[in-house]
Amino acid sequence: MIGFATRRLLQAMIVMLVVALLAFTMFRYVGDPVNQMVGIETSIEEREALRERLGLNDPVPVQFYRFISKAVQFDFGTSYQFRQPVSELFAKRIPATLELSFASFIFALIVGIPMGIYAGLNRESPISKLFLSVSLVGISLPTFFIGILLIFLFSVTLQWLPSFGRGDVVQVGSWWTTGFLTVSGLKALILPAVTLGMYQMTLIMRLIRAEMLEVIRTDYIKFARARGLPDRLVNFRHALKNTMVPVITITGLQLGAIIAFATITETVFQWPGMGLMFLQAVQNVDIPIMSAYLLLTAFLFVAINFIVDILYFFIDPRLRVGRP
Repeated sequence: MIGFATRRLLQAMIVMLVVALLAFTMFRYVGDPVNQMVGIETSIEEREALRERLGLNDPVPVQFYRFISKAVQFDFGTSYQFRQPVSELFAKRIPATLELSFASFIFALIVGIPMGIYAGLNRESPISKLFLSVSLVGISLPTFFIGILLIFLFSVTLQWLPSFGRGDVVQVGSWWTTGFLTVSGLKALILPAVTLGMYQMTLIMRLIRAEMLEVIRTDYIKFARARGLPDRLVNFRHALKNTMVPVITITGLQLGAIIAFATITETVFQWPGMGLMFLQAVQNVDIPIMSAYLLLTAFLFVAINFIVDILYFFIDPRLRVGRP
């Protein structure tokens, strides 16, 4: 177990080092940071003094080492646009993004897993075919289009739910704000969470259906039925358990994708999270925010992938005996 975890940890560190190099390259060579921070009236001497103070005249390896050292301490520099530390800006936006991602992930699991199990066990039923049709729509339509359709139906036509914003939030602790504790916050969360979780829901549903169809044809399932075990025991204890290895992998990676690629949904619903701030940073060429977002999303993917590998170790016995 320790050797397996150590190997995965070393691989994760190498990946993060490569991503840090990409972020540093973007930070160092996409535009001149000095030009982004001063106006046209700034003299050459003042520009040179600022360049020296920022360490831009140091050798590139020294700058890269300093960049990594600060990133490890959650110091990503100062935003060109907001004139504030990037870490403070991210700390204000992270609660909104994480709550939206968590809600959409729970939606995808709660809806996708039962639909997948039912469609796998009742392959020819009309409801199963209806689930497949819904999943096809969820996979085919782009996220922004689903969001616009939901806004038109539930906000404009029925006027049940708000079309933008986060609603009222409550301060919890020193820096976390949550919409889970207010009615308007929960109502504002529904449409963006469904929009963001729709693709993951259909993906989980189709994956579980395919795995269930394959598992229930295997010999040990036929043997379990021949022994007279109840269908519920065979389906949920023996069949479903053996479909969970690929499902855990996909759902784990999809959680990272939800957090990292929530930018479109946050833009459509004007959700005040990190994704919306990232798009605004792209429009204003705010390199510190862009490079910090790249590092944070990569860290999320690496951390989730590491957790999934550890779960693999406990679920798949072949890894515990060193077999492929």
